[in-house]
Amino acid sequence: MSSLLEFQEITKTFPGVVALDGVSFTARAGEVTALVGENGAGKSTLLKILSGDYKMDSGKYLIDGAERHFKNPVDSIRSGVSVIYQERQVVPYLTVSENIFMEDIPLGRFGMVDFDALNKSAQGIIDEFGLPFKAGDRVKGLSVAFQQMVEIMKAYRRNPSIIAFDEPTASLSDAEIDSLFEIIGELKKKNIIILYVSHRMKEIFRITDQVVIMKDGRFIRQAATKEITEDEIIRSMVGRDLGDIFRSLRRNPDMGDVVLRVEGLEAENVKHVSFEVRAGEIVGFAGLVGAGRTETMRAIFGADKKTGGTVRLDTRELDVKLPKDAIENGIALCPEDRKEQGIFAKRPVKDNISVVMLGSLLRRGFIDFKAERLMASEGVRRLNIRTPSVDKAAGELSGGNQQKTIFARWLTTNPKVLILDEPTKGIDVGSKSEIYQMVCDLARSGIAVIFISSELPEILGLCDRIIVMCQGRITGELKGSEATDHEVLRLAMADMLGGAE
Repeated sequence: MSSLLEFQEITKTFPGVVALDGVSFTARAGEVTALVGENGAGKSTLLKILSGDYKMDSGKYLIDGAERHFKNPVDSIRSGVSVIYQERQVVPYLTVSENIFMEDIPLGRFGMVDFDALNKSAQGIIDEFGLPFKAGDRVKGLSVAFQQMVEIMKAYRRNPSIIAFDEPTASLSDAEIDSLFEIIGELKKKNIIILYVSHRMKEIFRITDQVVIMKDGRFIRQAATKEITEDEIIRSMVGRDLGDIFRSLRRNPDMGDVVLRVEGLEAENVKHVSFEVRAGEIVGFAGLVGAGRTETMRAIFGADKKTGGTVRLDTRELDVKLPKDAIENGIALCPEDRKEQGIFAKRPVKDNISVVMLGSLLRRGFIDFKAERLMASEGVRRLNIRTPSVDKAAGELSGGNQQKTIFARWLTTNPKVLILDEPTKGIDVGSKSEIYQMVCDLARSGIAVIFISSELPEILGLCDRIIVMCQGRITGELKGSEATDHEVLRLAMADMLGGAE
């Protein structure tokens, strides 16, 4: 088993873009090496070179002192290198055992699958990982986290020397992340080299041993995780620290009248919620997982059924039964799960922006494609979406640019209320800064903004008011300028501790 992975002067260019520019660093066995940097820093490109997906233009990589050049992913897998991407590579309608041994199914007499041997071998790996499902379970019935564990076991079964994780926790809950980290801890003990790509600073400091920082395709710095701070990482990535990002925002001192008034809202996991938002105001919603923030907004938007209470826009009571009712009345929602509920990954940017306004683009029953292109181009320009063309598939954009594409979609509706549910989830620090400024600019234009986030620094740094929820109820409200992380957390746990003080 290898003990060292060395990248030496790795360079990779695409037409008009230098993706990697002389990148060199070392990763050791039995350690987790974080790769951090903004979208476009070159992290995923480097992993694709290691996996054989891409061919480098120059440079070399060595595994335990031997220079290697993998021809394709199959070649890298056979050589002990596995890359686990954010998009899961499991086959949902097959069993756990069939997924784990997909390339090497044991055969019995007459060339038939030996299911007893298959399930016995797979169950041994499942038990070794301490997971609560069976070899014969269908993968489609497992949680997202357990599906990811199946991928890890599939890689582990190949006896790898190197495992790379590319944003593995983007769609996992806190409990599922804990399970994943336990597995990574076990992989460390087995002396495997682990590369870990993530934008989440809390994870980096929790799970990694060293940090490699990249920017614009270049290696910037390598340091032991315990010897570097979050601010130092951010400054190396984007050239300024987190405090500077929030201090530089242009806030809106002038707020208008109440635009949205919610009174006694009842829905699944929502218990008599009341609040209001003014024109030009950014109201943050904080709380722990399961607090009911997303359910509240989905009920307001008509995505989930409202069982009680009223929603008023300006002075009118709304009868919102479906999302189209909310959209027609000036309410827009950017959902929490960007990939599953927000972006149409295989459709072009143009279609993603225009989709909610197709009715207005009809001319004698046909879409006016020229007007559609103009609408999309204006959205790209207004929100600085980095794409070579409005015809580019949205799924090929970075996470930050996908999120801005969703923003552009809703801005075509000229909303009065814009609900943003975890808008910076899975996005690098530089793109987050752009989104923060964009949110402030939208508020300055008079839009009432609701901002849901699980990241306290952005709730505290961005919002004019903070509403805190716990177990479906509002447990407190704070002025953004006076709120502290301690007070927000106290209110977020109020019902669990017996009520707010």
